[in-house]
This record gives sequence, structure tokens and C-alpha cells, in this order.
Amino acid sequence: MLYPKIWTYSLPAALLLMAPFDLLASLGMDIYLPVVVRMPAVLQTTPATIQLTLSLYMIVLGCGQLLFGPLADRIGRRPVLLGGAFLFALASAGLAMTSSAGVFIALRVLQSAGGAAALVATFATVRDVYAARPEGAIIYGLFGSMLAFVPAFAPMIGALVDHMFGWRAVFWLLAGLAALSGLHAFLRWPETCPVQTHPATLQGSFGRVFSSVTFWTYTMGFSTAMGTFFTYFSTAPRILMQARGLSSTMFSLVFATVALVMILCSRFGGVFVRRWGQQGCLVRGMALFLAGAVLLIAGQIILPISIATFMVPMWIMACAISLTSAVAANGALRDFGDIAGTATAIYYFIQSVIVGAAGTLAVVLLPEASFWPVAVFAAVAAVATLGLAGLCGPDEKPVTL
Repeated sequence: MLYPKIWTYSLPAALLLMAPFDLLASLGMDIYLPVVVRMPAVLQTTPATIQLTLSLYMIVLGCGQLLFGPLADRIGRRPVLLGGAFLFALASAGLAMTSSAGVFIALRVLQSAGGAAALVATFATVRDVYAARPEGAIIYGLFGSMLAFVPAFAPMIGALVDHMFGWRAVFWLLAGLAALSGLHAFLRWPETCPVQTHPATLQGSFGRVFSSVTFWTYTMGFSTAMGTFFTYFSTAPRILMQARGLSSTMFSLVFATVALVMILCSRFGGVFVRRWGQQGCLVRGMALFLAGAVLLIAGQIILPISIATFMVPMWIMACAISLTSAVAANGALRDFGDIAGTATAIYYFIQSVIVGAAGTLAVVLLPEASFWPVAVFAAVAAVATLGLAGLCGPDEKPVTL
């Protein structure tokens, strides 16, 4: 059964419709962080139990997409998106009302599952509608930039809400945002899945995705971008506050400049794609990561360690993150229009595994309060991506293993 592609929204209208679902899943984690230390006393449980609410959220957010991606191919993007928004809102409201540690953990799992469903349906829709349109590069770039803002500012919002209204208001805020976004989508989000995929055609879809060198190349490129930001996010407080003595306010302002550079660059994503093509943008993005890594190493070994020797390379890498994010998803998913939900789920799952494992190892094993974690991760991941890119054909020719 073919679905009509009724998507005539302007770029601002499309962003207003889709962006909340890009942000909600991350907000569910980051806006909660300021109240984590108080939750053992509130719920009369142990800190280890509260840590479980963080770990399970991240695990379900990544693994849940592997369930909801194929489901979005079977029943469509719209029901998965609306169901995810409803589940996220309902679970958030429950979290605001419960005082039981066991119920709290269960609701966090449901909240994360709702976020995973909405996230995968959103990006599958972007693939359906914008795969062959230049606006796709702008949307992907802006989505990546917005996700960079969330870890920087969501904890401050959570702390402010908690200070003014109490910790339960944090979850009421999430519930309200999800409900409003879901209502907006219910009224305006059309079904975009090109084919209601018969279950038989989904057999072997995982193998089809995993065997594509093109998919791995762009997924590795996206992992390079997100992992570089993850290592920056993890090391910047030690470098800028502990080592360089910035106040928390000044740190927030300096830290946010990376996201601002990403947003500025993302506005030109469509221009870059038209000029260089997807593969050309990916290769140039990796070159920028390597340039930033070289400057960081020089700043660590040769130049005096300062805010400038850290932030200037990070601004270069911010351009690389934006350029890579603009083409990574379309490049990875371009050969899987009939199973875009499944391919999207695998894409984000692999990225989360690479970033979580390799990014954490870089932060833990390399010297603290140094430039090494960002430099080493970015350089190694960029070289790996360029190696895979060498195995790919031109943009228009898919390559499989």
C-alpha cells in the first residue's frame, strides 16, 4: 500500500514540527542531572539505584531504536512517533507523581522507550522527505547542533526549575513538552513511509544494512562527529574550570561557542552538499577533524596551554561536526528507502555504541585535564572513516561487502 507524501512545509515549519522530538530524548537525560544527587533521599533508596535510572535510560534509548525502527517500516512513521510521544509524556507525568524507587525505575525505562520511538520515527521521516532535497543537509546539521546545546544548557534549566518549583516540576515540564509536541504532530504530521512494508521484506534487512560499505562509512563519520563532541563535553570542565580557573558562568559561555559555530555552519549545509557532494563533504569534514587534532596536539606539547589553544581547534572541529552531520545520515541511509526505519535504528545504535565505548575509553585512559582525549579520538576515528571512504564508490553507486 502506497502512502501519499503530503509534506509541503517550509523549512522553518518543518523544523518547528520535528525538532522537539530530536531534543526530548536528550532532555530526558540531561535536565534530570541536577536533581540526581537528591533522589536517593527522596525515594528512600541507594545512590546505586539512582545511577541505574541513568544507565537504563541510555541503554533503552539506544537498543529501543532497534525495535521501533523495523516497526516504523511495518506500520508507518506516524503511529510510532505519536505512540512514542504519548509514552514519553505519560511516563514523565508518572515520574513527577511517584515516590517509589521501583516504580521510578520502571517509568524511566518507559520514558526512554518513548524517546527512542519518537527519535527513530523523526529521522526516518527526514529520510523519506528530504533524501533528495538540499534542505536535508540543513536539517541534519541543525539537529546535530541542537543536540550539542542540550548537554550544555539542559542541566541549568533543570536546576532553575528545581530551585523554583521542586524536582517534580522537572518531570512535569518534560511531560508538558512531550504532550504539546505530540498534539502538534497529531494535527500536522502526515504519514511519509513510501511503502507499508510487508513483514517478509524485512527479513534479511539487518544483513543488507550491515553489508553496505557506504552505510559503515557514513555511520563512522557520524560517530567521529558525535564522539569528538562527547570527549569535548567530558574534558572541557576539567580543562577550562579546573586547569584554567574559569567560573561556572564563564565556562558555560565559552563551552557554548562550539555549539554556536556548529549552528552557523549548519546553515550552509545545503550549499556545501551542492558544491562538493555527500562524499566530498564527508572527506572534508574528516580533514577538518585531523587539522583540529594536530592543533590540539601542538597546543599540548609545543604551545602554552591556554583557553585559545583549546578552543580554536574546537571551533575548527565544530565546523567539521556540522559539515559531517549534514551528510552522514543521508549518505548512510540513501540505499535503504524501503527500510529507512530499520536502517535509521541501526545507524543510531552503532553510533551510540562507538561513542559510548571508544569515547569513554579515550576519556578514562588518557591524561585528565589535557587535550589528548579529544585529539586522539578525533584523529583515530577520522582516519578510520577516510579508510572506509576509500572503499566506497561515487555518491551515486552503492557498495556492498
